Amino acid sequence: MPIAPDHTTSEPTMTTTTRHPLRRPLTLTLLSASLLAASAPALAKELRLGMITPPQHIWTQTAEKFAESVAERSDDELSVALFPSGQLGDESAMFSQMETGLLDMGIMTAALTSQREPSIVGWFTPFLFDSVAQAAKATETEAARLMLDNLESKGLHAFGYTFAGMRHILMRDQHVTRAEDVAGKNMRIIPFAAMNTWWRAMDARPTPISLPDVYQGLQNGMLDGVDIDLDALVGSGFYEVAEYLTLTSHMAFPAVSVMSQATRASLSEEEREIIDTAMQEALAWGIEAQIEAEQRNLATLEERIDVYTLEDAEGVFAEANQAFAERFGDHPLIQAFQQQAAERLAAE
Repeated sequence: MPIAPDHTTSEPTMTTTTRHPLRRPLTLTLLSASLLAASAPALAKELRLGMITPPQHIWTQTAEKFAESVAERSDDELSVALFPSGQLGDESAMFSQMETGLLDMGIMTAALTSQREPSIVGWFTPFLFDSVAQAAKATETEAARLMLDNLESKGLHAFGYTFAGMRHILMRDQHVTRAEDVAGKNMRIIPFAAMNTWWRAMDARPTPISLPDVYQGLQNGMLDGVDIDLDALVGSGFYEVAEYLTLTSHMAFPAVSVMSQATRASLSEEEREIIDTAMQEALAWGIEAQIEAEQRNLATLEERIDVYTLEDAEGVFAEANQAFAERFGDHPLIQAFQQQAAERLAAE
């Protein structure tokens, strides 16, 4: 936060008396203080935004766009300090900080956000979308908006969604052409219920290790494969230690932009409007940038490793899809989301 420069002021003229030679009149003291306050520039209000993604990730770039827009729209009266790469802790820690007002904002994976609002698991319905472009259309459904509204009761204000790439399967030793190819294999996943349920139904061994440890895990054979989006695959260089990529697009992978309600309550109406407009523009930019990045990342990988498209991926993983449906399919809002997303895509 900018700090007001020191101001050197002359000592105010003192009026003395015989009884109190060092006492200055109260009116002069108050006048001096008010003049000093008026001469000092107002301090800009700084918001802190945390995320787990590294600087090169599309979500961090989205946050940068947001911060730039806020500064411009507010004439630098508002600023946003970014803390990428989990500098403020993992997502669970950052959520706790936002819920208590210690952190102002975050761009958080929908995976961890679903621990606050279970209906968000609906975004991970297997094979609901073929691409990021399709998933983005579903953000316009009433059910998707209601998922965000439900976070209000958890001390969070949600602005909207953005996306990383669709999920695929990277293996050390072979492509995946049938369900048996992942049975008994150590597959790195993000540790949340939807992904764990899906992989266990394939008799795989879901292994929830942190992303920075994946490279070494693939290199030394501790991991057989990874459930991964192309952004993370390229950005982390996993293609250097695992040569077989199977394109499945089995799940979308959204993020949710959120703000602490305590922070939002402290902002003026004008400040909230600036934040809202800047965030909506940044999220829209992030989606379009990700759609373009999907093709660019794929072209990069096709030059470096063996890329195979599993044409009947939905059929190959039928048992896993059924396991997801049995565990999460009874939730009314998830059902509504699945139906509304399908209807929206059918109408295109």
